[in-house]
Amino acid sequence: MRQDLERSETGATDSPAPMVTGADLLAARLRAAGATHAFGIPGGEVLALVDALKRAGIRFELAKHENAAGFMAEGLWHATGALPVLVATLGPGVANAVNVVANAQQDRVPLIFVTGCVDQALAESYTHQIFDHQAVLRPLVKASFRAAPGTEDLVAEKAVALARRGRPGPVHIDLPISVAEARTPWRTPPVTPVMQPAVSADLSFARGLLAQAQRPLVIAGLDLVNQGGAAALDRCLQRTGAPLLTTYKAKGLVPEGDARVIGGVGLSPKADAIVRPLIDAADLIILAGYDPIEMRQGWRNPWPAGKCVIDIVAEDMPHGMHAATLRLEGDVGTILDALTDNQEIKATWPGNEPAEIRSRFRAAFAAPSGWGPHAVFETLREVAPAGTVATADSGAHRILLSQIWRCDGPRGLLQSTGLCTMGCALPLATGAALGSDRPVLCFVGDAGLEMVLGELATLRDLKLPVVIVVLVDESLGLIALKQRQLGLRRAGVDFGATDFAAVARAMGGHGVAAGDREGLRREAKAAFGREGFSLLACRIDATSYDGAF
Repeated sequence: MRQDLERSETGATDSPAPMVTGADLLAARLRAAGATHAFGIPGGEVLALVDALKRAGIRFELAKHENAAGFMAEGLWHATGALPVLVATLGPGVANAVNVVANAQQDRVPLIFVTGCVDQALAESYTHQIFDHQAVLRPLVKASFRAAPGTEDLVAEKAVALARRGRPGPVHIDLPISVAEARTPWRTPPVTPVMQPAVSADLSFARGLLAQAQRPLVIAGLDLVNQGGAAALDRCLQRTGAPLLTTYKAKGLVPEGDARVIGGVGLSPKADAIVRPLIDAADLIILAGYDPIEMRQGWRNPWPAGKCVIDIVAEDMPHGMHAATLRLEGDVGTILDALTDNQEIKATWPGNEPAEIRSRFRAAFAAPSGWGPHAVFETLREVAPAGTVATADSGAHRILLSQIWRCDGPRGLLQSTGLCTMGCALPLATGAALGSDRPVLCFVGDAGLEMVLGELATLRDLKLPVVIVVLVDESLGLIALKQRQLGLRRAGVDFGATDFAAVARAMGGHGVAAGDREGLRREAKAAFGREGFSLLACRIDATSYDGAF
């Protein structure tokens, strides 16, 4: 069937257009848009679609929960650029996926979420598992479509275009059973026009601001990652002499060993306090794809009124988080190049403040001599092979890890920074490992891992060599820390011990406990050379996080 469709697309045959299903038309458009895998749990309402995905050359991967399936799709997208596709059946399948759809909206992921549904006429008189998918999802997606006969390919094309436009985000397609199963002639897709990167027509005012600056500062964010603007950022720093701060998602746009990189900010109060003098002293701040959705309350109005700020964004979305002198919308890397291509390289920051701040930044997160989360992260950074992709779950460990972990390229540390949802790290690692030959390392707290233990079986079934490091403190460490800071009673944060090493072995992987640097180093080296997944359970004291970030 797929060969027939391909011949039809190229016009290599004069025979009548083959008959296909509506699901075939939708699946073929997703494949043409770059989908290689779809993730989810099938139900009766999506069986025609799952069948069509295979014919289109898209592998359907079974997860244990729709929420995890969506994060696997995101992890694959980070690793390969493949269009992320999530499939869910009606009712509970859709409800289970709400969290990951919200994450895709806040973390700027172009997730295509296809759901099965019953025909409208049946829904009027049949109520089992029936609710309005579109009403539930519309607040969380860029658009929601309900496919009708003759529109299956059209809605797929519109969904992909909207998901990728500006700041990426999720788009929903509700696919009725009768539309998915109906036979229809194959339709050749239209030629997709070539889109040129957008750049503002007149940059003279911005160039004038830059020419006058003696202490420029660049803050880079998620837009620049999604638009592949790392090289343009490097050129901008070289031409302007500006130091670099990044959001957590933008870590590695410039390798963090580079002397121009101060570090990641936006969640750690300690890190934010260290860089505050640099922000205050800067006479020009260039926001290079900076998306404030990653930032906490300390980054509301982070510079005084009148500060000279050039805000370069993929899509102008009013947010109220900060003011700017000038806002430029379009391809961030292209605008950076156009802004700085004639810039005369000059010495800046005559007091050498960036080097001093960078030194303080590194010292603030250096590991104490004893065992604890600092030691775990430093040891794994030493052992992990070059090019390792790390993932981090939400919790106290993520904040500290994001300051200690050095990224040598973009998308080197994957995490949920907009929604900050738990249970994301393991499925993100699964998708990243499925899509690349790079080593993959997952950091997760014990509470976060218990949310997604079933996905260890997914790792087993996919035969993926992910190394999982679980921080075991038998508590919700970050919430307990906040209770202490507020002088509140400790409540609702403690739970029993789980033998995670034994669980890993029972689920088909290798599991072992580690309680010191040498033991962890030895086990981690072995884990990175192992074919299946490995779990390293590191017991720590939750109070180790006090004052750490």
